[in-house]
Amino acid sequence: MHTITMPKERIHWRQIWRLIQPYWVSEEKWKARGLLLAIVALALGMVYLEVLFNTWNRDFYNALETKNYPVFREQLWRFSYLAFSSIAVAVYRIYLTQSLQMRWRMWMTRQYMARWLTHQAYYRIEQKQSADNPDQRIAEDLNLLCSGALSLSLGLLSSVVTLLSFVGILWSVSGPISFMLSAQEITIPGYMVWFAIAYALAGSLAVGWVGRPLVAKNFMQQRFEADFRFDLIRVREHAEAVALYKGEAQEKVQLSGRFQRIRDNWWGIMRTTKYLNLVSTFYSQFAIIFPFLMAAPRYFSGAITLGGLMQISSAFGQVQGALSWFVSAFTDLAEWKASVNRLAGFHAAVEDVHAELDGITVTANNVGAILVDQLRLNLPDGHALAALSSIDIQMGQHILVTGPSGCGKSTLVRALAGIWPYGSGNIEIPQSWKLLFLPQKSYLPIGTLRAAVAYPTGEKTYTDLAIQHYFDLCNLPHLKSLLDQTDNWEQRLSPGEQQRIAFVRALLTRPDVLFLDEASSALDTDAEELVYQLILQELPDAVIVSIAHRESVVKHHKIRWQFVVDSQANVVSDDEISRRQYTIQCSKLGGKPGAR
Repeated sequence: MHTITMPKERIHWRQIWRLIQPYWVSEEKWKARGLLLAIVALALGMVYLEVLFNTWNRDFYNALETKNYPVFREQLWRFSYLAFSSIAVAVYRIYLTQSLQMRWRMWMTRQYMARWLTHQAYYRIEQKQSADNPDQRIAEDLNLLCSGALSLSLGLLSSVVTLLSFVGILWSVSGPISFMLSAQEITIPGYMVWFAIAYALAGSLAVGWVGRPLVAKNFMQQRFEADFRFDLIRVREHAEAVALYKGEAQEKVQLSGRFQRIRDNWWGIMRTTKYLNLVSTFYSQFAIIFPFLMAAPRYFSGAITLGGLMQISSAFGQVQGALSWFVSAFTDLAEWKASVNRLAGFHAAVEDVHAELDGITVTANNVGAILVDQLRLNLPDGHALAALSSIDIQMGQHILVTGPSGCGKSTLVRALAGIWPYGSGNIEIPQSWKLLFLPQKSYLPIGTLRAAVAYPTGEKTYTDLAIQHYFDLCNLPHLKSLLDQTDNWEQRLSPGEQQRIAFVRALLTRPDVLFLDEASSALDTDAEELVYQLILQELPDAVIVSIAHRESVVKHHKIRWQFVVDSQANVVSDDEISRRQYTIQCSKLGGKPGAR
């Protein structure tokens, strides 16, 4: 289970810009900038139409006040083409924005997936638990980054342009206001502008103070939702094991606990949102009547007409709305900021993996043997696990790796396969050798059976005849007719069938080095004997490195690597739990089965 943590450092705007910038300087920059320019032009066009609507308000209501029917009819026609123009601009602005959003998301998703999958970053992040739920961060947080950045920035741009367009109108139509203060007459020119600024500032401060906790709560909500979804998926993936254990009650407790965290955090969001809505709704509703209250004295004194009053109300609404961008966008801004925080953490975790220097160096050589020198295996947290001084693996050697559980057998094989960087030492692998690793539980991707067998190459790599040939040899003839069937094969096939599929994959791949980590543990003795004989027969020159606890496989190997406790290297961890360290003893195996 992952530890629940918030980012230790505050995400600065420079970090946000580093997330946003790459797309706009990429190979798609001209298309992206062209689309953005078109969207900005439409946004400016919408502001211009709002200015025209503002003057229409004045002329229309003045015609009503003076009962001037010809002007009234003229303004109706004017409203018609203004309205149709506004509809067209609004529709295409949304359409082009959505197009740019998807293009941006597609590019970002490709980049993040590539960085996540390169250099085994996905594997190392899971080992170090440096970022939770990468699936959610790529699938959802990237989407929110793109959509939120566009909607918020374009909204801010529209607000700034609207403010610049209407502040002059409001200044001129509202005129000055005079009042007496301590026997002195005070005159405020363009007083409605100052009232709009004061009103928006008060609302922004109130909303910011009330809604501040939303960023942290939204961050945790996304985390809890992802954890809950992950546990639901695990139940589906391990449905048979849960059913056999009759673990429904425990799974219900686990899932209920996960959902309880969602519920508790959601109630916190609800409480904060309730107070935020109370402030923002009061702010929005009072803004409707506020300009009439402020302009009423001049209207009733005859200084302005009804059309002028309506124009003041419209201009005040535009200026106040532009100044209130922070108030209206606060909820979206808080959700976007939470997603950016999570994405920045994931980005930092991936970049840390790519930047870190591997403690165990794996290089290529041309000497025709795997060379290991002063190898020390550590856990991701830095605790030492096992060590061996110098050893070599020659072509055709069959090596059995044994020792107590948890001593580092699988870790050694991972280091030899080049995916375990934690520790120190050097490993050299012949440049021309092809390595294949068969774990205890083989990975079978969802798709056709042919694709599952051919993984990690394409499904058309091997002919049907070759696949069916090895199906027969591995006692899987009943699967030959299913090659084009799509299924979740990890759920469909038994563990023994999955392991035999893995051996078929090895026989098709024909590696120079084959690592078998308990790869036959689900097979009966006869089936295990069969697949080992096939491997030895079909791959006579290949290196076979097996991790196994059953003595039945000893006869297929000539060398044993035995993990033994290094009594002089015991250490005590911070929590006072003793950890054993191991060294490897290498010995020749005799000809008798079971010889040690």
